[in-house]
Formats: sequence, structure tokens, C-alpha cells
Amino acid sequence: MKKQLFFSLFIFLLIGMGFTSSDAIPTSLKITIRNDLGNLESGVSVTLYANKEDFQKEENPVQQGTTNDKGVVSFKQLQAKVYFVAAVKGDMNNYGAGVQTNKLEEKRVNKVTIIIE
Repeated sequence: MKKQLFFSLFIFLLIGMGFTSSDAIPTSLKITIRNDLGNLESGVSVTLYANKEDFQKEENPVQQGTTNDKGVVSFKQLQAKVYFVAAVKGDMNNYGAGVQTNKLEEKRVNKVTIIIE
């Protein structure tokens, strides 16, 4: 009986560790886009760049996406580093400010809000 209980406990711990392992969580970035009035903006083209030079030249994007109806776009499988963000919708963009993220935390969902005007 003790042997069976120990075996069951061991299996339970292994399964539990598998579901809570931080290895299963990729480093990602969730960006919310708002306009200068604070309203959420859908349909915004958002591009991530690995460095300032690529951002300024608009070349070598890391990933691209478009905000959903809640003004959110998500990027997955990123490195834990600083990214430069270009957000554009029509004649509105974020080029005046808010173009650089903080260093992303590894194996976490990092969140940023960007204002476009």
C-alpha cells in the first residue's frame, strides 16, 4: 500500500511540475494601441525591430501584426531584449514618442501600451 501511494504521489508531482514549468512559457509581448484621446485603436499595423537602426530605416522587421478590435496585437517567441516598435494607422503613428520597449522579461508575457497620434 505504501509503495502504491508513493508511486501515485511521484507521478502526481511529475505531472504537476510539467504543467507549471516556466520552460513552457515563451517570451512574448502584448501591445495595446490607443489614440491621443485614450481610445483603443483596431487595425493598426505594428512592426517590431531588433535595433534603432533597423527601426529608422524600416528594414529587417522581427515580426509584424495588426491590432484586433480591442486594440491589441501579440508577438511570441521573442528574445529577452529591447525592441523598437512602429505603429501606423493612416496618418497616425507613434514616431514622436513611445517607440522603444523596456528589456523584455524572459519566459513572461510582457505588456506595453503605445499611443498613436
